[in-house]
Amino acid sequence: MFDTLSDRLAATFKNLRGKGRLSEADIDATAREIRIALLEADVALPVVRSFIANVKERARGVEVSQALNPAQQVVKIVNEELISILGGETRRLRFAKNPPTVIMLAGLQGAGKTTLAGKLGLWLKGQGHSPLLVACDLQRPNAVNQLSVVADRAGVAVYAPEPGNGVGDPVQVAKDSIEHARTKQYDVVIVDTAGRLGIDQELMQQAADIRDAVSPDEILFVVDAMIGQDAVNTAEAFRDGVGFDGVVLSKLDGDARGGAALSIAHVTGKQIMFASNGEKLDDFDAFHPDRMASRILDMGDLLTLIEQAEKTFSQEEAAKMASKLASSKGKDFTFDDFLAQMEQVRKMGSISKLLGMLPGMGQIKDQINNIDERDIDRMAAIIKSMTPKERADPTIINGSRRARIAKGSGSEVSAVKGLVERFFEARKMMSKMAQGGGMPGMPGMPGMGGGPGRQKKQVKQAKGKRKSGNPMKRKAEEQAAAARREAAQNGVPGLPAGQDAQNFELPDEFKKFMG
Repeated sequence: MFDTLSDRLAATFKNLRGKGRLSEADIDATAREIRIALLEADVALPVVRSFIANVKERARGVEVSQALNPAQQVVKIVNEELISILGGETRRLRFAKNPPTVIMLAGLQGAGKTTLAGKLGLWLKGQGHSPLLVACDLQRPNAVNQLSVVADRAGVAVYAPEPGNGVGDPVQVAKDSIEHARTKQYDVVIVDTAGRLGIDQELMQQAADIRDAVSPDEILFVVDAMIGQDAVNTAEAFRDGVGFDGVVLSKLDGDARGGAALSIAHVTGKQIMFASNGEKLDDFDAFHPDRMASRILDMGDLLTLIEQAEKTFSQEEAAKMASKLASSKGKDFTFDDFLAQMEQVRKMGSISKLLGMLPGMGQIKDQINNIDERDIDRMAAIIKSMTPKERADPTIINGSRRARIAKGSGSEVSAVKGLVERFFEARKMMSKMAQGGGMPGMPGMPGMGGGPGRQKKQVKQAKGKRKSGNPMKRKAEEQAAAARREAAQNGVPGLPAGQDAQNFELPDEFKKFMG
């Protein structure tokens, strides 16, 4: 969504590189480019004005003029100001002291409230809560049925006593759901309310009546990140008419200009709390302003990537794989392990999204977007067409076996051959990393590989005393060494003169301890 903004900002900062000092003209030109980038991204004009004024003021200050690298300092300032307009710090949900905690969803029709109720329910379930979804959208056709389906997919409970489609009182349903939650021991109630195509008095009145009936701990305003400047107007209308505590952005995976999303927190004074960036129920997480700013500036989002990996990979499995790779040059690592690793990566999300979280990936954005996600399925089909013996020992895969595997997986023989070769190369590289603690081929740097075997070799070469280049001196050294060896054989080093090893006795003080 923020690709256009990222590209424009990257081009702007590129012009600053290599400058040891920034003049007034440089600062004005940079501010002008940033202003154009923000306006093209559909950021609200008051937000742009405030943002540019802050950047220019700070860029002319001491922190840039006395910096070793002024260009990097300007990037830092823009990053901090982006974090500021996105809300500053991450805002967490407030939970009630006495359960259940009531969360009310409000917003226009089509913003994605019903789907988001399921996503939020699944997210809360993962946090150890027991949520209940409440169907209070009784106007839109099939809204109650949709919420029931979403709740079933998320594995959470739903309270839907009315059939909907214009039948039933949403305020009464909301009120009854609180008692139902207390009876059934649900600690979070998520109320899905009705929306309209636009702001009207009926919508505002119904939302206000539900709010008064259930006294929610959190009112979340759900906004479609793709509707442009109208998102800000709608947010202001809901803030004044019903009031809300936080914003949830839906459809962040769209390709529309997402500047309106950047504007909401600044204009309304309410922080963005959650973001939905996909159609799947688990494409949803807490919104972190600092991480979003890093993504916009193509600095990556490694913290989110690490969190997703920790959710997917268990510590036991990771340790098991590491031990297999470290032992016997990785030969214990089989195609079964390789397949299991691929399936774990698939659980983390699309490969394109994962790569997009790495710093600097904006420069190869087109290549990332062209990645065929089905390649992993093709590789899995080839591996599953192998016999258990072939998966355990791929070295036995010869020409006839490759032909059989290709036929079984519906692929070419060359694809089978290529996969086996890539597997051996990957296993070799991962084994070196597991043994050396880092990247292979970079000895001498802590944590960057080289392997213990290589270190031992270096230590062995370092042993031994250098011999003199003078023949006379070298001969004298050899004679002295020979004399020392002879003395060591005939006696015990450190014994008093005249006492050899055969006549050596322990002192009386030690004899009593030896029996």
